[in-house]
Amino acid sequence: MAQKALVVVESPAKARTIKKYLGKDFDVKASVGHVKDLPKGDIGVDVDDGFKPKYETIRGKGKVLQEIRAAAKTADMVYLAPDPDREGEAIAWHIASELQLPDEKIKRVLFNEITASAIRKALDSPLTLNQNRFNSQQARRILDRLVGYRISPLLWQKVRRGLSAGRVQSVAVRIIVEREREVIAFVPEEYWRIEGIFDSGEKPEFKGKLHQLNGERVEPKNADDANGILDTIKNGPFSVKEVQERESKKSPGAPFTTSRLQQEASKAFRFTAKRTMSIAQRLYEGVELGSEGALGLITYMRTDSTRISGDAINGVRSFIQETFGPEYLPAKPNVYKTKGRAQDAHEAIRPTSLAHPPEKVASFLKPEELKLYRLIWNRFVACQMTPARYAQTRVDIAAPGGYTLRSTGSVLIFAGHQAVFRAAKGIDETEESDATLPKLVAGQELKALNIEATQHFTKPPARFTEATLVKELEEQGIGRPSTYASIISTIQDKTYAEKKDSRFHPSELGLVVTDLLVESFPQLFDVGFTARMEDRLDAVEDGRENWRDLLGTFWTDFSATLKTAESEMRDVKREEKPTDLDCPRCSETRLVIKFGKNGSFLACKQYPECTFTSEYDRQDDGSVKIREEERVGSDCSACDDGELIYKAGRFGRFVGCTNYPTCKHTEPVKTGVGCAQCDSGAIIEKQSRRGKIFYACDQYPKCDYAQWDQPIPVACPSCGHPHVDRKVRGRDERRVLLICPSCKAEMTEAELGLGAAATP
Repeated sequence: MAQKALVVVESPAKARTIKKYLGKDFDVKASVGHVKDLPKGDIGVDVDDGFKPKYETIRGKGKVLQEIRAAAKTADMVYLAPDPDREGEAIAWHIASELQLPDEKIKRVLFNEITASAIRKALDSPLTLNQNRFNSQQARRILDRLVGYRISPLLWQKVRRGLSAGRVQSVAVRIIVEREREVIAFVPEEYWRIEGIFDSGEKPEFKGKLHQLNGERVEPKNADDANGILDTIKNGPFSVKEVQERESKKSPGAPFTTSRLQQEASKAFRFTAKRTMSIAQRLYEGVELGSEGALGLITYMRTDSTRISGDAINGVRSFIQETFGPEYLPAKPNVYKTKGRAQDAHEAIRPTSLAHPPEKVASFLKPEELKLYRLIWNRFVACQMTPARYAQTRVDIAAPGGYTLRSTGSVLIFAGHQAVFRAAKGIDETEESDATLPKLVAGQELKALNIEATQHFTKPPARFTEATLVKELEEQGIGRPSTYASIISTIQDKTYAEKKDSRFHPSELGLVVTDLLVESFPQLFDVGFTARMEDRLDAVEDGRENWRDLLGTFWTDFSATLKTAESEMRDVKREEKPTDLDCPRCSETRLVIKFGKNGSFLACKQYPECTFTSEYDRQDDGSVKIREEERVGSDCSACDDGELIYKAGRFGRFVGCTNYPTCKHTEPVKTGVGCAQCDSGAIIEKQSRRGKIFYACDQYPKCDYAQWDQPIPVACPSCGHPHVDRKVRGRDERRVLLICPSCKAEMTEAELGLGAAATP
């Protein structure tokens, strides 16, 4: 190994952790992410010159590159150590192109975990830069640029400015849109369930559900059928027809891949995919553990592999033997099948060392970090343990008329891998895991304590949560481990979909844009085509396909389709979508949905004779409802009979007159709080370019004061400060606190007699 060396990683946190292990003979620098990219203001790809990309230094990264170049001049060897994936390889290539060093002086190092042994092992076995992996990333970047820069301007012309189309994001929106239409088209079917509570003379009492008629499954479809069956069986007699007992096993789940971690964190903690990856990144790059210093607690978090290294297998098997006992250890390690073409050079996500159990490092971790670390820890240990075993009992109950009811029970008889989770929750291993049944024998008479029929209806397919959307993307082959979180964030940032009660609903914009894209580019935005393109990008990484050939075949088809779309794509701005709503102003015709520069709205079909317009809400069944005007509570100062109402515009909410367009008076949404910075201004509601609400002084640009939290004009009961700030914590506004900006006292809205009315 060289006496003096430079190691370049992409993250400052990662750099600090690695520096601790390597000592004074190494200089460690961070690129802080990508250093080069295609230009922002230009397509940056020369299609006629073999799709040659025109990379430029990202704004603000010139100084970073300058520092890396200066450090490289004094180093005997440069080790490029960004993440072990396509994006990391691209960072390494772009840095290498800037350094312009001989091949023998620049090496690529890969490590799956940030520990002393892993880093030393990587430095002892350096690699050359991986041209194929870089070409795969480059091909993906160029594909996305060609699609985005060619199709987005079409959407600007046909829908409204500022819209974007993405090769993968638009397919994700399509999946959400198609599910929404399945929900709307769903016709519920009635069915009835007949259940009884039975007593055998011994505790416990137990339930039985109608199951068969003369050996055939039976399910009443209406009240007449249900009542007929009920009349036949309700007076009995009832007896035990058959008892079946068997042992069942439940095997542990595979160690975490990226998608599975995102799904489980969403279900367990309601974490978004983006938040999960942010927390995992911190656990991977290094956490300060007191006297031990910074340590990477988990392996690399972007992976689709379930493989575990031999050393890690040996370590966890010893841990299981010592902690739980030999009966919890399988005869040989559990091996899990990796789906499809996973990058098996990576490992599954696991703890880097079993010497750091969650309870030992808890005091050094933030609550969210501890939650995710414990989830990863438990899953890893459990995946190498024996199955849980259950005693399952099935009882068939004979009823009059040839009917049979069925009851099932299950008792945990050996925890196996469940011992990890039960210990974490403080559950005793002898506790029951499901309904239990009394000891029963065939022919035994039973007493029915109650039998009733209840009406039910089949339910539509469920809208996607983050967890189920990630699962769907993975199963359909859309995206890769590194892209799931960004896909989900992007479709929300672009307002193509929104979450209501944690489930995705397409916006009107998402519905319209999806229809346009699918009509004009049926192949490009097809789920199967997108998945096949992912496979081809994998082939480029493996060296089985040339990246320019991939782009060439894509461009041939795409450019022809694009030319047709430019002349034939529908102009949504000129279209009207009919509704079944009568115009409340003229009462002479129906309302239609139109698209304007600020989005979709309802308007009278008689325009310009009738100028009625309104925002609207789309109901769960797909119907449209006029949105009720939210009144400010004061009259318009610019006309005689108008009232002020809240309205939505291109740049966020504003206050307007009910007599618009006759009266065009507008004003900003006021908070009732004065500006503490300039004393002369007032704080008003504004909206950022990304659609996020913030609060700023109305004297801008003279005064640049701004804040994210909503100021509420109520005095702090602790110190008398004239206002408090409304802070939302957790996802979907699950917890709201009022915090005094002066004394930092915390209180709830209820304590101050506030509620929804606090929001202007």
